[in-house]
Amino acid sequence: MKEIVHKKLNQLQATAICGNDISSSCLYVSALTILYAGQFAWISLLIVAVVLFLFRKIYGEVVGAIPLNGGAYNVLLNTSTKRLASLAATLTVLSYMATAVISASEGMHYLHGIFDSINIIIATVVVLLLFTGLAILGIGESAFVAVFIFITHLVTLSLLVLASLWFILNNGLDTFHINWELPVKFGNITTALFLGFSAAMLGISGFESSANFVEEQKQGVFPKTLRNMWAIVSFFNPVIALLLIAIIPMAEVGENKESLLAYLGQTTGGSWLAWLISIDAVLVLCGAVLTSFVGVSGLLNRMTLDRILPNYFLKQNKRGSHYRIVISFLVLCISVLFVTKGHLESLAGVYTFSFLAVMALFGIGNLLLKFKRSKLPRPERARGFVVVLAVSAIIAAFVGNMQLNINSFYTFLKYMVPATIFIAIMLNRVLLIRVLIQSLEYFYQPLRRFVIVSNRYLHKMSLKINSQEFVFFTKGDDIAILNKVLQYVEGNETTKKLKIVNVKTTSQNNEALIKDLQVLDRAYDQIDIEFIEIEGVFGPELIDELSEKWQIPKNFMFIGSPGNKFSYRVSDLGGVRLIM
Repeated sequence: MKEIVHKKLNQLQATAICGNDISSSCLYVSALTILYAGQFAWISLLIVAVVLFLFRKIYGEVVGAIPLNGGAYNVLLNTSTKRLASLAATLTVLSYMATAVISASEGMHYLHGIFDSINIIIATVVVLLLFTGLAILGIGESAFVAVFIFITHLVTLSLLVLASLWFILNNGLDTFHINWELPVKFGNITTALFLGFSAAMLGISGFESSANFVEEQKQGVFPKTLRNMWAIVSFFNPVIALLLIAIIPMAEVGENKESLLAYLGQTTGGSWLAWLISIDAVLVLCGAVLTSFVGVSGLLNRMTLDRILPNYFLKQNKRGSHYRIVISFLVLCISVLFVTKGHLESLAGVYTFSFLAVMALFGIGNLLLKFKRSKLPRPERARGFVVVLAVSAIIAAFVGNMQLNINSFYTFLKYMVPATIFIAIMLNRVLLIRVLIQSLEYFYQPLRRFVIVSNRYLHKMSLKINSQEFVFFTKGDDIAILNKVLQYVEGNETTKKLKIVNVKTTSQNNEALIKDLQVLDRAYDQIDIEFIEIEGVFGPELIDELSEKWQIPKNFMFIGSPGNKFSYRVSDLGGVRLIM
């Protein structure tokens, strides 16, 4: 079978795909922050920029060490257990789902302001269908559209800033002085800044997206996408908030919060600028929909490879797109749209809390990487106290959003709990199959024929899952390390066979290793341990050869953390996992 070769994304393309999501926040985050922090909103937005700056190194360290798709799921899978990693993945998918539906709907609200004859729900479904088709065509075509939207958005925001500065030069700062002298919201500047910061954290949603499709990016592009996204929101969000305070009376901010930037454009540049901003809003919000489809495709494909989701989702078309994942995500988004009947305030809670939880889990994954994989080479490192500070800021924002709208948190739980139950079922399906087998034998004895047929089928399914062999490459580790390997396999994988492979030099003596493995083989009687010695050099070529020869996927092959002298990057090994 011919291998499908993907074209890697350059800096502009990768930045555009994830940047449309994070930069679309400029359309609403300033208004949202002003509602809570008043004239001090720009300070709250600057604090958010500082937190995002801390996360640049956190993401850079993790993805630099383990440059595989999956974001928070990827780092937790390689540093903790599948259960915790699956929790992060579930939160990420919920965040993408809410982002896609909200962005498509809000974009159509802007379009409705220009063409009031359109039906918003039908138009939203059309947008979701269009970007489903684009995602199925492939990431190259998606990147082309994303770049166009991204550049248009940056040019529009720049025009708005220039028009606003020209307006201030001609009209003075009287409005700014009036707004500045208004009483502080909530009677306390600290409370106002805290709630403004909590609301403003929505302005960085999308920052995590680049890590979910890092394997589609060219070498060295990922950290540049982080830098570019940080620069965009760190400049435009505080500056636009300041301009709004200097031009628009505070009372009018609340009255026009749904389309505040269009109102600012109308005030400073006239109807042409307001119209341009509205069209830009439609485009960039649709671009955020594309970000969701690209990000969720990379994440769910990785989860399927790790046997958390059914192999049904691995099917690819001629362009290399996992179209079954894309179509399934479309069905989920449309169903949510109709369940909420187009009233998306409830989904906003799912969006907010899912995104913040994913960011916090990624920071925790960074700490686990430092503790458990300290020898793993990485291009940069975030200091421990910086990671703790950044995660604390995310937790504070989580609590702050609960104070702002506790009902949104309850809505988040309504979506989160069923999704978690589904993943729990997939992770424990072998146990559930055994329980079902026993139940059938006990309750349906009169229907013996039916029980026998069902029994055979379920046993066959259980045996098929357990027949998958796994491989651990050892350098001749002592019995304590090998014992931890077997504990990991026994606790996280469903298998009955583990190959322990030692790639040795001619002079290496493995008598002690063989004796240790004989002891472990007796101790772990549920796992058949096979020891294999191979003379040669450990590297991608050997892994490819053994994977093809034994018919074992590379993501079912494990290694310990390589040191600085290791000749290859982890990504060069084709998906081999780190478990020590």
